[in-house]
Amino acid sequence: MTLPFNWRAALAFAHDVCVTALAWIAIFWLRFNLDLRQPFAEDMWSTLAWIVPLQATIFLSLGLYRGLWRFASLPDLQRIVLAAGLGAILIPLVLVMLKLQTAVPRSVLVFYPIALIFLMAGSRFVYRIWKEHRLYSPLAALGEPVLVVGAGEAGERLTHALARSVQWRVIGLLDDDRTKHGRQLHHATVLGPIGDLAAWTRRYGVRKVILALPSANHAVRRRVAELCASAGVEALTVPAYDELMTGRLPLTMLRNVELDDLLGRDPVVLDNAGIAEWLGNRVIMVTGAGGSIGAELCRQIARFRPARLVLFDISEAALYEIRTALLDSFPQLGVAAVVGDVKHAALVEDTLAREKPDAIFHAAAYKHVPLMEETNTWQAVLNNSYGTFVLASAAAAAKVEKLVLVSTDKAVNPTSVMGATKRVAEQVCQSLQGGATQFVIVRFGNVFGSAGSVIPRFAEQISRGGPVTVTHPDITRYFMSLSEATQLLLQAGLQGRGGEILALDMGEPVRIVDLARDMIRLYGADPDRIAIVFIGLRPGEKLYEEPLASGEATKPTTHPKLHVAQARSANPDAIRQLVAWCERDRVADDGEVRARLQAWIPEYAPPAGASVKPIPADSDAEPVAVPLRAQRRR
Repeated sequence: MTLPFNWRAALAFAHDVCVTALAWIAIFWLRFNLDLRQPFAEDMWSTLAWIVPLQATIFLSLGLYRGLWRFASLPDLQRIVLAAGLGAILIPLVLVMLKLQTAVPRSVLVFYPIALIFLMAGSRFVYRIWKEHRLYSPLAALGEPVLVVGAGEAGERLTHALARSVQWRVIGLLDDDRTKHGRQLHHATVLGPIGDLAAWTRRYGVRKVILALPSANHAVRRRVAELCASAGVEALTVPAYDELMTGRLPLTMLRNVELDDLLGRDPVVLDNAGIAEWLGNRVIMVTGAGGSIGAELCRQIARFRPARLVLFDISEAALYEIRTALLDSFPQLGVAAVVGDVKHAALVEDTLAREKPDAIFHAAAYKHVPLMEETNTWQAVLNNSYGTFVLASAAAAAKVEKLVLVSTDKAVNPTSVMGATKRVAEQVCQSLQGGATQFVIVRFGNVFGSAGSVIPRFAEQISRGGPVTVTHPDITRYFMSLSEATQLLLQAGLQGRGGEILALDMGEPVRIVDLARDMIRLYGADPDRIAIVFIGLRPGEKLYEEPLASGEATKPTTHPKLHVAQARSANPDAIRQLVAWCERDRVADDGEVRARLQAWIPEYAPPAGASVKPIPADSDAEPVAVPLRAQRRR
């Protein structure tokens, strides 16, 4: 039995007791056509003294006062019906057991529970309607007026949720489906087609428009964003379809329309069952876990409930941030955070021996092309190529089931040191294939929001009022979102059987100058006042990227967005020379680095004017083929 411990519950209980008495009296009066005479009047009052306590006991035992009238709903109605039904059954039994000398008409016993249900449920729902009208009525709401684009399921749910918001006031919806025009969704009218957005925003003084189109393609989103930009209003959007389906974000978690909403692609279809079987309840390690790609990869892996997730990164701050974020979102997840360098072989081997990972995703890399092109070429080789050798060799020795190398389209016919070092890293993994460990290589292009991306740079320049600097009018790049890239990495890791290079379908290339113009409009800036300045290609940059090398053939896989590149086989001699060269106690200059990379990667073509020195004669000696640990100890 639940007792009313607060004044609201006590008031509701007192109301129901009064309603019980009212229902009993009203049915008696109606039974006798409002002309109640003796002895029936006396019978009514004498029975009422027993019925009210009985019905009150039933109310308390069924917990009718646990909820609030303001949120009265179907479960409350079910409890009221049950309480009235029990009363209808127990009242005749009590009258018989007490042997009361009263005459209660059978019609009163039949119609009393119906009247009780009507009075109890009706009062609750009338109160709820009054309360919500007073607090959330479009006429009384003081929230900011907004238009919702999309009168589908998402638009209906969003309108219903925002009806209770004190921040927003939905003045109407827009949808291209003519059959919906004029209809109402939670007091908001579907005003007309999306093309009329500017007229409605002017008429109602709307400054913000919400896109309730989570599954719409990027062409529709781009159209709405352009309409908002031309109307001078801010575009907000609900979370993406996959975020809603996985429960990561609620529908009301509004955010600004981002660039990947406009240039995005169709949602990725994953073999979730296969990935869950591969990653679930197993130990997974991610290098570069604090980076943009590595961090998102960790979040995606955590969804499949691994037994343990090992985070490996050289940056203490980045590692702390992703570890904290993972534990907040996945409190049951086992996490090990290792601050370390992939070039530190002893630490890598010790980590693998202690954690015993079943699979490794190798995302640690230096990837900024101009920064690695001058002065830092030696560090690019050490980190991207030699670091991959250290990790891959340790994985092979530890018999790790699978290692997935995160590569780049810049490794195809590279013109930059960064691209060439990643191609060497691919060859390192290819050369070690054949043992217990499967080495899977995955290539993809630029990622929205990743560290060093052009997007944050453009955003900063626009916020300062320009100019926006673009290297060349015709430069193009492939782009995909962090979510899509990391999901396809998981899919590629599942499908890869070792030794192959999997290239992601990057869609159509994007002209960077068009990207800059889209961002100017998206940020609400005046395109006529923000200048775009062309500054020329930076060191190592191409006009366009190639998803596959010219000498390579491809074949499809079972997934439409993954293709296998039939790449050139690795040169074991080059890998041995790489190890011997990197383990020498000296720093190679930029010219020597480029010369070495040219010798190992025939398709590597340094930009005109870049220094390339002859390889020193004493560096051509073949190292003795001994294990890596023995090499370091000599």
